Amino acid sequence: MIKIFRIILTLIIIYLTNHSFAFSQSEKIKIGLLAPLSGEYKELGKSIIKSTRMALNDIGTDNIEIYPMDTGIDPNQTLESATKLKNRGIKIFIGPIFFKSLIYLDEIQNVVFLSLTNKTNDLPKNVISSGVNSLSQLNAIKNFLELSEAKKTIFLTPDLDYKNEIKKAIKQSKIKISKQYSYDSEPTKLTKQIEKITNYEVRKQNLANEISRIENSDLLDKEEQIKKLEKKYTIGSVNFDSVIISDFDENLKSVITSLIYTDVSPKNKLFITLNQWFDESLFLEGDIQPLYYPSINKKNLEAFNKKFTDTYNSKPNHLSLLSYDLLGLIYYLSLKSDFSDIENIFKKENSFKGKIGIFDVKNNKINHRLNFYKIDEGEIKEIF
Repeated sequence: MIKIFRIILTLIIIYLTNHSFAFSQSEKIKIGLLAPLSGEYKELGKSIIKSTRMALNDIGTDNIEIYPMDTGIDPNQTLESATKLKNRGIKIFIGPIFFKSLIYLDEIQNVVFLSLTNKTNDLPKNVISSGVNSLSQLNAIKNFLELSEAKKTIFLTPDLDYKNEIKKAIKQSKIKISKQYSYDSEPTKLTKQIEKITNYEVRKQNLANEISRIENSDLLDKEEQIKKLEKKYTIGSVNFDSVIISDFDENLKSVITSLIYTDVSPKNKLFITLNQWFDESLFLEGDIQPLYYPSINKKNLEAFNKKFTDTYNSKPNHLSLLSYDLLGLIYYLSLKSDFSDIENIFKKENSFKGKIGIFDVKNNKINHRLNFYKIDEGEIKEIF
């Protein structure tokens, strides 16, 4: 009799388990999409909506519903939009985009926001930064330095608001840095600071002293030696073999130009920077090459851009690819986890391969495993 009771109980448990699973599988995954749909960034918001639609079509499931809501660039509007969606039963959000839009979101409980920002400091507890953050980039740079067998690396950071993000990432990545410098982006001050970092005045004086010494010598070939020295700018080496410049656009070019002015060339030192999103203007600057940096997978980005353009007859923003992948990440996690426990979904260790590359999820943090590239002779080459 006891055996029969156990068999019946087991069958009931199996039935209830299968019934519960079927129910959870049929439930809709409701995702809030917080993006600027009005104001100066509305085209960016529209691009992100289009990319999530494209992702939804590529996933090919009827179990996901997207609820877009306008945030503008106002944190109050962001809070209002998120609250409205939460009241409709939505617990997970893609967005908002801008860091300043996050400040009031900790007022909303039992939800998760996958913000597209790459900043990781001072985030509300319910916000996860999903952008290509400093730690992801420095992890890739660290791998490259080890591959290149660089021995002495200096780190140059502008005195801007993301300086603390960089310092935190340096510590977390455990990248080996010989010395860190902070510099002023104002051109005149920058040049003076780079001269000091590279010991330029001493090296320049070394050259003048050597020319004077040869001129006053009895060497038979002194004229020939002097001609060779006059082609130089300095004598003496700098105390590093590689330099990481955490800057972008024209400021990045200014720093490299200042280094070249002080007779430190990318031809004989490794010049490394942060993710430049394949900025084509860098291809045209032959003097600053070779230049190395981490980034997302270039082939995947090009394929995504082509498909997006063919589908919508418009060019996507690079954040569009990120939002595309985040939809895939949410769907992937929904197949592995119980979404009723939304606050713990992103605490578990998971890896997801998207168009950007591999997402590593752990302890409410998202990091990216990035590729590494080299711009040389006007072309970009993949290192790894």
